[in-house]
Amino acid sequence: MKLILREYNLKLKHTFTISRESIDFQPSLIVELQSDGFSGFGEATSNPYYNITVPMMMQDLEKIRNIIENTENETPEVFWAKIHPYLQDDMFALCALDLAYNDLYARKKGKKLYELWNYTTERNPMTDYTIGIASIDKMVSKMQELPWPIYKIKLGTKEDIEIVKALRKHTNAIFRIDANCGWTVEETINNAVELKKLGVEFLEQPMKADNWEGHKEVFKHSVLPVIADESCIIEEDVAKCHNHFHGVNVKLVKCGGLTPGKRMIEEAKKLGLRTMVGCMTESTVGISAIAHLLPQLDYVDMDGALLLAEDIATGVTIKDGVVSYSDLNGTGVTLL
Repeated sequence: MKLILREYNLKLKHTFTISRESIDFQPSLIVELQSDGFSGFGEATSNPYYNITVPMMMQDLEKIRNIIENTENETPEVFWAKIHPYLQDDMFALCALDLAYNDLYARKKGKKLYELWNYTTERNPMTDYTIGIASIDKMVSKMQELPWPIYKIKLGTKEDIEIVKALRKHTNAIFRIDANCGWTVEETINNAVELKKLGVEFLEQPMKADNWEGHKEVFKHSVLPVIADESCIIEEDVAKCHNHFHGVNVKLVKCGGLTPGKRMIEEAKKLGLRTMVGCMTESTVGISAIAHLLPQLDYVDMDGALLLAEDIATGVTIKDGVVSYSDLNGTGVTLL
């Protein structure tokens, strides 16, 4: 098996702002694995919140190039377990590798990934489209630029309720709110009351990740469901979220790929938690991998490629929130 690493700097259509930062470009690593005439592709983006850079991911993968390239025909689960000890401090790199390996494995089996997993796609959820923090006029113009059935609105400002009231005047779409750890317990409970009146479906990670007492308080008193994001990173975190959140948002780059992501979703379902997968402004490479988990999800946020000025791959396509799969096997990705 041959390992190929490619570095990209993905240009965004608009400056993307959340409560912590603003970006115009998203650095990204694409991993390609070649074997027996097949190629599999995976992706992970850099992330300052988790101190992850593309050069760091590339360096960590180069250290174990021989182990990777000497692998043949193991199942993705066996491969992930073998590689995990070497990349346990860089789950983003592990994710890119795991996505590529799952893609390659399915292509060699002559199946789409969801077919390999025996999932049926009739009831796939629609994806939301994210509106980053900006002036109200700019946020409205972004909505008008792409009319959509579900918007995920980034908040964490002093004018959050006013922002949602203003946006509501322009659309009947479902709203989801992501405060990216920007609120207190009191703000969350109070905001939930007002936001429910404004057609908000749920709140995502309103408070700091480690505020478990606060999460429990909000879980008891919020009139809206609350979904964990920054509080649910790796497999062990799912059980911690039980009775603290109503659901979990699994990010493949944070947990180490599709292989552990599937396990986290299964665990969440057993605990009665709602299931969601989110993206990190990946290209269609990463987004196409997420698509194969759709049959197991209640919600999905896989709009990353839609936020780009220019994509680097073809794969799944998204129109009006509805995801359509490529005709190709594996995750269906082709690099442009």
